[in-house]
Amino acid sequence: MTRHLLTGAELSADEIHALLDRALELKREPSQPQVLGGRSVALIFEKPSTRTRLTFDTGVHELGGHPVVLRGDEMQLSRGESPRDTALVLSRHVSAIGIRTGADAIIEELAEHATVPVINMLTAGHHPCQALADLLTLKEAFGDVRGLKLAYVGDGNNVARSLAIVGGLAGVEIAVASPPGYELEPEAGGTRHTDPYEAVAGAHAIYADVWVSMGDEETADERRAALEPYRIDDALLEAAAPDAIALHCLPAHPGEEITESVLYGERQRIWDQAENRRHAQKALIELLVS
Repeated sequence: MTRHLLTGAELSADEIHALLDRALELKREPSQPQVLGGRSVALIFEKPSTRTRLTFDTGVHELGGHPVVLRGDEMQLSRGESPRDTALVLSRHVSAIGIRTGADAIIEELAEHATVPVINMLTAGHHPCQALADLLTLKEAFGDVRGLKLAYVGDGNNVARSLAIVGGLAGVEIAVASPPGYELEPEAGGTRHTDPYEAVAGAHAIYADVWVSMGDEETADERRAALEPYRIDDALLEAAAPDAIALHCLPAHPGEEITESVLYGERQRIWDQAENRRHAQKALIELLVS
């Protein structure tokens, strides 16, 4: 049966922990047996990308495969061809499909009709590959993720949702602090707070994302005003556990959601986190295509 990764909820707790262990092995020895063995993986980018494109492209290559990068404006999808027809065509040529897009309905239709694994590289609702890299970073920092607490501070967006889903499955306590009107829905899991200091109490990691994401530009001023109290600075980091680390999925805007002193400080693991996208995604591809 073809397996997909759309939200992260498709994985079991045991699979997540095995995936993290495998990702560490691949990080130590990137040129291990190459599961793709000359096969191709389609990588569809309908949204701008730095880390996702870099880490999937290089990761597929390191697994012995050929990354076929397809920009949205180069595909017939942009001219009205359906995700269903796209899935039927791509499935005849590649061993997996990754897509970075907008509406979750697009990836859901793609997965419904694809006969190869479909991987969510980002949608409006979910960012599960980011969450897997985040867990890998926590595992490196603390040895085991089970029993840890991560506090996300800011808009209850796709990153927060994936942290709640995937982190919750892995045994991480997820606390999300957001202003009224920006809360994460209760069904995602985790706990919700309006006070960021309440959320970070006892947290082993505190996490930020941009205040104005792609597609939010029209409400940028309103969002900045609402999210102003939810900045990760030295004071908020000090309010967490003594060994707490700062995380950010990038790109960052120093002075908005995170201060420069935290972003480049000694207690952050943000650049390890960015690298870990590649290793976690390689382990994920192995799991789905094997």
